[in-house]
Amino acid sequence: METTVVDRRPEWLKRLHDWRVEHVSERMFMIILALLVGFFAAVAAFVLHWIINQIVTLLTSSFNQSRANWLYLVYPVVGIYLTSLFVRYIVKDNISHGITRILYAISSNRSRLKSHNCWSSVIASAITIGFGGSVGAEAPIVLTGSAIGSNLGQLFHLDRKMLMTLVGCGAAGAIAGIFKAPIAGLVFTLEVLMIDMTMSALLPILVSCVTATVFTYIFSGDSSLFTFHLDSEWSVERIPACIGLGIACGLVSLYFIRMMGACEDVFSKFKDKPYVKLAIGGTTLSLLIFLFPALYGEGYSSINLLLNGQNADDWNRILNNSMFSGQGSLLLVYIALVLFTKVVATSATNGGGGCGGTFAPSLFIGCFTGFLFSRLWNINSIGVYVPEKNFALLGMAGVMSGVMHAPLTGIFLIAELTGGYSMFMPLMIVSVVAYMTISIFEPHSIYGSRLAKQGKLLTHHTDHAVLTLMNLDSVIERDYLGVEPDMELNEIVHKISRSHSTVLPVLDAGGKLLGEIDIMKIRNVVFRIELYHHFKASQLMTDPKALLTDGMQMRQVMRTFDRTGANWLPVLDAENRLKGYISRQRIYTMYRKMVADMSED
Repeated sequence: METTVVDRRPEWLKRLHDWRVEHVSERMFMIILALLVGFFAAVAAFVLHWIINQIVTLLTSSFNQSRANWLYLVYPVVGIYLTSLFVRYIVKDNISHGITRILYAISSNRSRLKSHNCWSSVIASAITIGFGGSVGAEAPIVLTGSAIGSNLGQLFHLDRKMLMTLVGCGAAGAIAGIFKAPIAGLVFTLEVLMIDMTMSALLPILVSCVTATVFTYIFSGDSSLFTFHLDSEWSVERIPACIGLGIACGLVSLYFIRMMGACEDVFSKFKDKPYVKLAIGGTTLSLLIFLFPALYGEGYSSINLLLNGQNADDWNRILNNSMFSGQGSLLLVYIALVLFTKVVATSATNGGGGCGGTFAPSLFIGCFTGFLFSRLWNINSIGVYVPEKNFALLGMAGVMSGVMHAPLTGIFLIAELTGGYSMFMPLMIVSVVAYMTISIFEPHSIYGSRLAKQGKLLTHHTDHAVLTLMNLDSVIERDYLGVEPDMELNEIVHKISRSHSTVLPVLDAGGKLLGEIDIMKIRNVVFRIELYHHFKASQLMTDPKALLTDGMQMRQVMRTFDRTGANWLPVLDAENRLKGYISRQRIYTMYRKMVADMSED
């Protein structure tokens, strides 16, 4: 019985869709949607940062800069608790790991993101960060922008390829809008989201980036998140220091990814105990922020101090509000401790029930790494003098490149963000060396590693990408004709006449597979009527060449077909009952079609 898909869209939307199909080409329609996505991404970024700034000002404007503040022990716990209540009782869905969720949607959910992702991450992350959560607002905004693109595409029933492009438009527009860096937004989509830059995708993503950047300028003026003024031009003599910083950033990135994974494993043990997670995460975060106030929120004010400081007095301001206040001799110790505890604070925020990303923490840790490296280099007179503020900037690009496995994003983002195009050569050296260093230990970025473990990560490798996008469940043929082990040959022959495949599964009363009858192997007895009552299914069946399990990765399925040479393979469910068969011909036909679709410009 056929089922009819009911179109529940409003009548005006149906008429608009029909008019669009008749009068507007797909290419032009994608440009229009990309413009809308870029605009809404800029609005979301502006609203989120405005809310965060209002909350931070309300909570901390009266703090005494010269001593520690006990309210740092309270605010983060309250923020995480309010966020967890919002997610649990209003959103009622998991909204953490924003960029990982985008990657999952692209690879496993046909680029479909839920409608609540258009707003839920903005509110949740604003509460978390405003109350001191040591995470970034960038990943939630990227998820918001991508969700806007996905839902606009779903509204007009666009295909998978166009939906993927719109998701990329949302992510690129979000990065471009937040940092006023359109090139970085484009490169981020290419490197991190793994969206291929065909001509049909390139122009809409560029439109989204430019639109988001323009409207961000309109909303917030010419000011940027970070200010930087180059005091000392780069010279060839500093190449060894740049290489050393790149290696240091790569190792710090490795620490970042491994420590983040270890902390996530700890919190995953209490996934059904939200109040235990809140107690562990909230307590850890509050204590760390009380000891090191630089960990409060995104930490961009600390970054600006290091990027613009000229002398020890300027740098010592980073000790304000802490128990280290006024003790300039402990500056490097403080910076090192903040550098290594930032990852724990970020994990505690998200693990305890907060919402935020690792984008800003990677910039924060990179800045502190660059400053610490250059300060130690100069104190110990290892080589030629290197400006601390310049190397703080380079460290941001280095750690971002390592953590995200995205050296181009690190280079262009920092160059656009600070106007530091004159630093292009050292940015490239540090970013590339950092990426090469971490690639020795980690094959995937912090975003992709979670999905790579499940075999659900989409990459630029066409073969791997197609197999990732293919769904095992969609190629299973369930109209098989099963036989019982005691069934005689004459009844089996009748089954053969109605079968669409060359194998008949032999099943017990519970539907479990006992064996299978290969029609081609019993041809010598099928046409001998005198033998019809002498053979039973249990005598004619053989073991399958291989067994497939429900949920198996398509890469494994293809390898199994190649290894066994089988034309049909059975698929079993979790209880070892037969779910259906997969045909080699069908799976290869679908594979060739998807390769052709992905290759179209």
